Amino acid sequence: MAELVVVENVTLDGVMQGPGRADEDTRGGFTAGGWAVPYADPVAMEQAGKAMTTSAALLLGRRTYLDLYGFWPAQTDGNPFTSVLNEAPKYVMSRTMAELPWQNSARLSDLDEVAALKERLSGDLVVLGSGELVGSLGALVDRYVLSIHPLALGTGRRLTLPAGAFELTGSVTTGTGVIIATYVRTTS
Repeated sequence: MAELVVVENVTLDGVMQGPGRADEDTRGGFTAGGWAVPYADPVAMEQAGKAMTTSAALLLGRRTYLDLYGFWPAQTDGNPFTSVLNEAPKYVMSRTMAELPWQNSARLSDLDEVAALKERLSGDLVVLGSGELVGSLGALVDRYVLSIHPLALGTGRRLTLPAGAFELTGSVTTGTGVIIATYVRTTS
């Protein structure tokens, strides 16, 4: 049975919108995109690589899927994440997408399908980004890996977690002050 693992970049005030680049997600007039980029360092990359080695598949929301598809298949620079992301099985939660152009992609349309997928897979079923999807997964999530960046934006879409208690099971601090914290749900 797979564990459902949510991997997110967040600010101290919980913003998860547009960490990678200025035009990543401008919904609601958000203009602070790319906020996580100055905090990237070798420790963060090493931790991301470790997370990818336990991944059996990716679970993505429609917007994140299309954003990743718009970038990773065209990469030829030898980045180690390129082959992992391109070759990984990708499950996309969408009621509207008819075609999934990225290799190894399949569509899911409801949470029951996510629960069945967890039963079928072994290893981690990893959610990257996909804020709206994360907010709907609730008790299906087994673990959160949060890269908490030392800044507050005051605006933007925030990470929504279900009510309950969580246990800190590991943490790493990067050279740029990002705390990568792993939390496991202890109550729902």
